[in-house]
Amino acid sequence: MIEEEAPIIEVQDLDVAFKTPSRHLVHAVDGLSLSVRQGEVVGFIGPNGAGKTTTIKVLMGFLKPDGGDVRLFGEAAGSVSARRRIGYLPEVALYYPFLSAREALRLYAKLAGIPRPAREQAISALLERVGLTGRDTERLGGFSKGMLQRLGIAQAIMGEPDLLILDEITSGLDPVARHDVRRVLMEFKAKGKTVFFSSHELTEVALLCDRIILLDEGRVIEEKGVESILASAQCVVVRARRIEGAFDPGDGVVTRMAADGMYVFSAQDWQTAKALEARIEAAGGEVFETAEEPVSLEDYFVRRLGHKVT
Repeated sequence: MIEEEAPIIEVQDLDVAFKTPSRHLVHAVDGLSLSVRQGEVVGFIGPNGAGKTTTIKVLMGFLKPDGGDVRLFGEAAGSVSARRRIGYLPEVALYYPFLSAREALRLYAKLAGIPRPAREQAISALLERVGLTGRDTERLGGFSKGMLQRLGIAQAIMGEPDLLILDEITSGLDPVARHDVRRVLMEFKAKGKTVFFSSHELTEVALLCDRIILLDEGRVIEEKGVESILASAQCVVVRARRIEGAFDPGDGVVTRMAADGMYVFSAQDWQTAKALEARIEAAGGEVFETAEEPVSLEDYFVRRLGHKVT
């Protein structure tokens, strides 16, 4: 009998609580359990305040949990042996503004234990991978948010770690930069490495991930393969125009677009779509197409969490 390989990330009954200024105890993470296996790209998604960043801080050993067990590579979270195998990018990465990009990466290369003779070549390769070639001598104080995020990705992948933990990986990135990041992460996956990241950019999650873990109020409410979600779930898309005044599409409907007199709605089923058509006509609008289509990950997310989406 072949023994099943242990998860890269294993969280059991994690609990993290904070006290508010009024001394009220708030559970940021409440009995959370999850696991991530080698070679997976897993999206950790949920509304603001769901507990994503808190969980990631526990994984990195920056926060001590109030309860539960958290292990990476079979070692306790925050242990030196586990950290040596992790590349990490926080939600907000801060850098000394008077350093250049190359100088900053030299510091990270030294911390990563890259031998001195190999550092400059490794740094040049990283700068090229993240699209900062030619900007390496510029001071970080003059970098845009997107450029700083590219630098953060470079330091996270330095030394080819076995696991990447990334908090809001696409924050501040333009479409070209998102494409570059996607390529880098797919390269990691192709090498059998593991990626665990949070993001509000659900289009990127759908493109990158094998599986999503949906979090709300500190608890996992769903774990599903992305392909399974997109293949099994359907919606009815209603396209309309010339709707007058404020318009409420009703329950079970997600507004995908509302601009320049054109509206695109996603209804959860045909009955809801027919009720929506009647609302549109009552508001003076015109329905010009209604058709069944695969659901987007964003539609799925909104329907699961409704008004909590932020």
